Amino acid sequence: MKFFSSLLLVTACLLARPAACAATELGLQAWTFRSLTFVETLDEAHALGIHNLQAYPGQELGGGLAGKFSHTMDAATLEKVLALAQARDVVITSYGVITPKDDAEWAVLLAFAHAAGLKEIVTEAKADALAAIAPAVVKNNLMISLHNHPAPNFYARPETGLAAIKGLGANFGLCADTGHWARTGLDPVATLKVVAGHINSLHFKDIAERGKPSRDLPWGTGTSNVAGQLAELLHQHFSGVAYIEYEHQSPALKDDVARCVAYFRTAEKLSYDDLLRNRIVPAGFSADVRANFAAGHGKDSARWPAMQPLFATDLSNADMAYPGAWAFSPEGVLAPVMAAGAKPNGDLWTKADYGDFVISLEFRAQENSNSGVFLRSSDIVNWLQNSIEIQILQGDEKPVHLVGSVYDVAAPSRQVPITPGEWYHYVITARGSLITVTLNGEEVNKVDLDQWTKAGFNPDGAANKFTKAYKDMARSGRVGLQYHKSPIEFRNLFIERL
Repeated sequence: MKFFSSLLLVTACLLARPAACAATELGLQAWTFRSLTFVETLDEAHALGIHNLQAYPGQELGGGLAGKFSHTMDAATLEKVLALAQARDVVITSYGVITPKDDAEWAVLLAFAHAAGLKEIVTEAKADALAAIAPAVVKNNLMISLHNHPAPNFYARPETGLAAIKGLGANFGLCADTGHWARTGLDPVATLKVVAGHINSLHFKDIAERGKPSRDLPWGTGTSNVAGQLAELLHQHFSGVAYIEYEHQSPALKDDVARCVAYFRTAEKLSYDDLLRNRIVPAGFSADVRANFAAGHGKDSARWPAMQPLFATDLSNADMAYPGAWAFSPEGVLAPVMAAGAKPNGDLWTKADYGDFVISLEFRAQENSNSGVFLRSSDIVNWLQNSIEIQILQGDEKPVHLVGSVYDVAAPSRQVPITPGEWYHYVITARGSLITVTLNGEEVNKVDLDQWTKAGFNPDGAANKFTKAYKDMARSGRVGLQYHKSPIEFRNLFIERL
């Protein structure tokens, strides 16, 4: 069976964690292209090189076929649907989310699954219904997978799903929706660890921000640590399908999905260690995403708010020492212009003020690079005494000066090695007195400014450089990037007001 064809190879590969050894197969949830017909969705899957499709109930069939995709379709229509999929080298491996209303509908659904050659049904049925169908499920060698929508959905938290399938055997597991976990406020990587050994499949996602109905983003450009999720699946010897599913609809949808596919094709060639270190460049992601994420693009844009570019590609919304001191490359990399004989570049600042916000950006340092990200600066001339700086620095400096530190006041939870020439991903959240710093998906710092009550000193009594109590730093101000006379580059810079 193709669905499990790589299991033995994957198990052997995992022993040594080599490159080019992927356990997870890629799939497409047809809901992603719900504005198209089912046959058009098959065409999209074929064009993307995706062979596994999870169908959902209610999609118009198209392709000359009347009606909608459903477990109640007649045998002749099902035969034609399967032939159309086969002609496009696509296998309908799964169906859902579907929750039958009674035993009679479950019988129809299970018969349909057998006739269609499905491997999996995805549902949100309760424990008593699952127990009732267990004998038939085992007899048909079918997987039943519980799906989680965001809170307040019954299965929003993984413990509820695990309790529902307890004791039912290996045929029962989870269709883990990592995006909905994040929207519920859960860490997708940590939650994958909680459900290890019980994952049948995934609705695999990256979103702009946890803890609210945040919109989908191309994999690797959001806050869900997609590389970390893939590393965890590799660690678990997972051998099922991760289905791309987008909730957000916009004119950029096809391009976004293609970027997810490109990201996955890069990731499946990487080693476990490379995935842990997030050594993946999100493919085809422009620094100027306004055309994709502008308000009004897609009927549900208000429901799925998007992060916005921190800087316009022409830097028209920025202040700098002189015109041309900083610039974007054609590839979307932002850096000080290091022209021979040029004047000192100085720092780069937003013209706008920001209070509570989340920033997502990538940075690339060179040997001995020294830089930082300034938050809430109330004075861009005397920035040292009037800004919060999240440091970018290598070497054997004081812990409160290393990458991930809040400069001179709070060291990171550990010293993270920064390899010259490699990209690293920061997510920095400022919410009231709380500043949180995540580096490559790992939270490395979290401080409450209100604990800094004495000028010149940190809460532990160590001296700092500030002439006022750090709690008195402005709670709104400009965002900046530091040029400290050494090479530094940034890309994929986004911000969202909270």
